[in-house]
Amino acid sequence: MEPDHTAVRVALWRAMHLDVDAPPPVFRDDIGLRLAAPGDDWRWRPDMDPDATRSFRAGVVARARFVEDLVLDEAGRGAGQYVVLGAGLDSFAQRRPELGGRLRVFEIDQPGTQAWKRRRLAELGYPVPDWLRLVPVDFEAGQSWLDRLVAAGFDPGRPAVVASTGVSMYLAKETTAATLRQIAGLAPGSTLAMTFLLPVELLDHADRPGLQASTRGARNSGTPFVSFYTPAEMLTLAREAGFAHVRHVPGSALADRYFAGRPDGLRPSSGEDFLVATT
Repeated sequence: MEPDHTAVRVALWRAMHLDVDAPPPVFRDDIGLRLAAPGDDWRWRPDMDPDATRSFRAGVVARARFVEDLVLDEAGRGAGQYVVLGAGLDSFAQRRPELGGRLRVFEIDQPGTQAWKRRRLAELGYPVPDWLRLVPVDFEAGQSWLDRLVAAGFDPGRPAVVASTGVSMYLAKETTAATLRQIAGLAPGSTLAMTFLLPVELLDHADRPGLQASTRGARNSGTPFVSFYTPAEMLTLAREAGFAHVRHVPGSALADRYFAGRPDGLRPSSGEDFLVATT
């Protein structure tokens, strides 16, 4: 088994950012490309067209940079655990090994994907240190990700950072609400960063065709987008789940933070925002 096509696409767009966009890069990651090993012709895939995908590519690196900055900030404040829900080809542990002494990283994904990733890391010469835990969870069999996480060594009594990017649009709203309740029950001082897709009518007019095309592509590939949220709806969902503090971080704020003054004019499309919530 291999990771799903969405996880591979994200990894390839991260790597493409280093090659086709003007320096300085917003985010540096080519390890996902090495894990995926897509072959020499990967650049000719329709979903890798450097011009047609530039705003989506920018969005992927923007959210990766935001999460990593957040993790580093929270680690500096004492959070000693980092959980990646739907980890895919995430490479934080390989890129930031110096954090292993003060941060335990848990990657949650389907068993087949985790087995594939463990094998690929070994083939590339990357160890799986004790501070990195690959946590297989069979969601289709009804396994509890939180139970599996605790069994892998996660301490629910210590603050943690939990990241979920590019996932909520594939889940029913009831499933996301249940996940929010579980995370809200973690130790005080824990932080969640979760992306969500906006309804098309809230996007800039220029970005609406892109979201509509992505929605069609997801549906045709068998992984349809099923949930969209207004910012107010997502904030309400998080408050009702029990979070003490919630805030909405618009994609435009990330664009202003990470892309201002770029010589190539690279900027993420509108449509994907962040919920940041603390317990």
